[in-house]
Amino acid sequence: MVSGHLFHCRKNSWPAEEYVSRVTLQLLDFDGGAPPELAWRRRLNSHANILKEFSVTFMEAIRMMRLGVRLWTYVREEASQGRKAPIDPFTRERCKPSASQGVPLGGMGSGSISRGFRGEFKHWQITPGSCEMSPVMANQFSIFISRDGGNRKYSSVLAPGHHEGLKKSGDQGISSWDWNLSGQHSTYHALFPRAWTVYDGEPDPDLKISCRQISPFIPHNYRDSSLPASVFVYTLVNTGRDRAKVSLLLTWANSIGGVSHHSGGHINEPFIGEDGVSGVLLHHKTAKDNPPVTFAIAACETQNVNVTVLPVFGLSDGNCVTAREMWGTMVQGGQFERGNFDAGPSMPSSGDTICAAVSASTWVEAHGRCTVAFALAWSSPKVKFQKGCTYHRRYTKFYGTSERSAINLVHDALKKYKWWEEEIEKWQNPILHDERLPEWYKFTLFNELYFLVAGGTVWTDGEAPVFDEKLSPGSNHQKSTKAVNNNSSNIVATKNNHVSFSGIELNNGDEKIIPSFPAEHDSTTCDSIHGHDTPQPGPLLLPQGGPENVGKFLYLEGVEYIMWCTYDVHFYASFALLDLFPKIELSIQRDFARAVLCEDRRKVKFLADGTWGIRKVKGAVPHDLGTHDPWHEMNAYNIHDTSKWKDLNPKFVLQVYRDFAATGDMSFGRDVWPAVCAAMDYMEQFDRDGDGLIENDGFPDQTYDAWTVHGVSAYCGCLWLAALQAAATMAHRLGDHAFAEKCKIKFLKAKHVFEAELWNGSYFNYDSGTSSNSRSIQADQLAGQWYTASSGLPSLFDEGRIRSTLQKIFEFNVMRVKGGRMGAVNGMKPDGKVDESCMQSREIWTGVTYSVAATMLLHGMEYQAFTTAEGIFIAGWSEEGYGYWFQTPEGWTTDGHYRSLIYMRPLAIWAMQWALSPPKTILEAPKINMMDRIFISPLTLRTPNETCVRKIAPKSACFGNTVFHCEC
Repeated sequence: MVSGHLFHCRKNSWPAEEYVSRVTLQLLDFDGGAPPELAWRRRLNSHANILKEFSVTFMEAIRMMRLGVRLWTYVREEASQGRKAPIDPFTRERCKPSASQGVPLGGMGSGSISRGFRGEFKHWQITPGSCEMSPVMANQFSIFISRDGGNRKYSSVLAPGHHEGLKKSGDQGISSWDWNLSGQHSTYHALFPRAWTVYDGEPDPDLKISCRQISPFIPHNYRDSSLPASVFVYTLVNTGRDRAKVSLLLTWANSIGGVSHHSGGHINEPFIGEDGVSGVLLHHKTAKDNPPVTFAIAACETQNVNVTVLPVFGLSDGNCVTAREMWGTMVQGGQFERGNFDAGPSMPSSGDTICAAVSASTWVEAHGRCTVAFALAWSSPKVKFQKGCTYHRRYTKFYGTSERSAINLVHDALKKYKWWEEEIEKWQNPILHDERLPEWYKFTLFNELYFLVAGGTVWTDGEAPVFDEKLSPGSNHQKSTKAVNNNSSNIVATKNNHVSFSGIELNNGDEKIIPSFPAEHDSTTCDSIHGHDTPQPGPLLLPQGGPENVGKFLYLEGVEYIMWCTYDVHFYASFALLDLFPKIELSIQRDFARAVLCEDRRKVKFLADGTWGIRKVKGAVPHDLGTHDPWHEMNAYNIHDTSKWKDLNPKFVLQVYRDFAATGDMSFGRDVWPAVCAAMDYMEQFDRDGDGLIENDGFPDQTYDAWTVHGVSAYCGCLWLAALQAAATMAHRLGDHAFAEKCKIKFLKAKHVFEAELWNGSYFNYDSGTSSNSRSIQADQLAGQWYTASSGLPSLFDEGRIRSTLQKIFEFNVMRVKGGRMGAVNGMKPDGKVDESCMQSREIWTGVTYSVAATMLLHGMEYQAFTTAEGIFIAGWSEEGYGYWFQTPEGWTTDGHYRSLIYMRPLAIWAMQWALSPPKTILEAPKINMMDRIFISPLTLRTPNETCVRKIAPKSACFGNTVFHCEC
């Protein structure tokens, strides 16, 4: 672990005074209005350049031509069914991605809305798996200031004007508003989950304004962190000689992004709530039978703040007040009529955009200060996936299943935000005040957590799917419900590995929950009920019961790769969840443990070679939990047959052991142990020469799914060694001594072979083959050692070899690419040239770079670690970089072209924090080397072919009882 005397790295100082005057900071330093000393910062007039997307080379395109044709055909087939393919490189968004992102809104798992650093609301992900990237420009905060009895007035949208057709003559829409803010004296400060926008004398030179954005992301709080709500607190300081009437305005379109506001049937409704919380509900009727969404925009009325609303206005001439007329009313008087609260629900919209406005007005005395608070919430109690299953979101456990709970959500947000901030500061301050750490690292560590909100997360209440009979006849949902009712008959596993059935019975009520499931601790397999060629639903990954049920959690691999909980990537990202929300992490691991013991025999075409196979092989860890019907139809990824991948099963064992060791949860360990045994036994088929070490099969059979591997490989081989040691240690702790001995014996044999095949004196070769890149220096070659050290286990190799390898990676993969200012390139030739053998070997993967830095920290190489990770900050987050803040991609090339924005793997920066501050359970773990305490049984005297180790065939009907021999 890292010593207490951490190397003082070069600091990238980001003093707030360089962006906001010291006087203004002092004036705003009350009630949380001043931005923090450490934060990511931008000026609002910064240019948001269009990002440069990755493209393949001519030779890569030739090699992938057949895959491209098959993938294009598959994308078209999915589109014909009204679905989006999980990987679709052919469809381009209408809105080109730009360097304009900021901190997203809301907690985890109830849909998300991002907010750019210049104030635009964008990247709408209310419907699971769907991301509308374009901003809804009618959604704005604006300000109206009147001084000297109205002789001096200022009015402006509080965002720089970036809208086509602004100031168009005769426009009745938002172009008629006053877009007067230049942004020259306004700045944005981000420290997730909060952000501050400071207007230093804009638009009124004598008014200092701070808008503080707060969302309920609170580690270890499994209630408030699920809430779809955000608060915007305005701090106003009047430096003028006369008092000023200030009116702040929040406008909101009845839309969930894209063109959804044109679908019609939307209704706005004013409300007056408790404790002075008042505003407007915007009921949005979604298209394609998706569950409805209700927004609530509100402000808190106090003795000094007056709240009024305009329930409906339009963006064009029509039957309601226009945007131009609404603006004129605010310029004239700074508020709306109080009678608007009595207007009741509006008439349903007929295709035109309808919007609502909430105004909060106050007087700010000369040299006085005032605070005004707004809140936004959205309530969409049901989350529906495209193939039919519908669940209740996590927050409904506390707020019920009515869309009108949005009123209670905004009320509680406005009343609890100060407590939220206190809890956030308790969590963040120890890291922010740690003088050992570079400044850039401190705020980047927190800001990379944006993905747990903006990464398309879904958090359900943990109960079984619900079925709604009110949907229109013939809808996809009804068809799916019927399919589940007729075909699955509620597949339920029993302890004898036979299947019992409990038919789904839908009554005349609104909803019916599937009634019968096995108990939480039933760790048995799921058997199929039909033949190989009979279409059938996949195995149900069943809900958790009991007090530890924190719901079921999903997050996307990325907004461009729409697969839930992609496991080979979760391997890197999971440190964030384990550190901050460990119960969620254990829930995900339980899902995968159940999946290991299940089989789904439906046929799938694998696009890389055009062959067919079954969707989910028993014993193999699934690549993901699905796309359009998660937990029921896993392995949405269909480029390769991932049952033949060599990294998924070892990664499962390593994650399970790390989580088991970190939490000390014996119940979790016992529950998942049968899946660990099965996952290890399954891998024996890939040890074809009986030397204890698995071999790769000459295709990209691991997370680098375009980078071919031959024979023994550094990446998969190291993971396998680590998994053997972890499985042996876990077996010992659970009392399964026979399995522990079996893994120990294999480890000793495999370690010798691994080093003999790959160690070249300074690092481990990429693989044992004879290809042009077999001697390449892979940045990720010590992934198994990373997890070994992170879990408190003895090192896999001699410390000298580990440090030699890490130093080689640092000198070649890091420092020979733009002087270390871009991160670690995946592959580097021994001659110092980037490995150009495929698109992935020449990429720099952000999450892998963080994991390499974490490994360096674990082995006392602090300078190399922070220099390596700083490359990701410089290229992705700094002003001189490429503009990837709050949308960190999977990777970029050495010239900065990105691939796959808003990606899961960069959460691996939390592995660095894990290395710096490991949990007490890891620090206090026994330091005895389990691999040295091996009972030599007669088995060890046999030749490898005589050890009676049974290989598990991919299509085996079931596992023998020997898999489940836990003695705990």
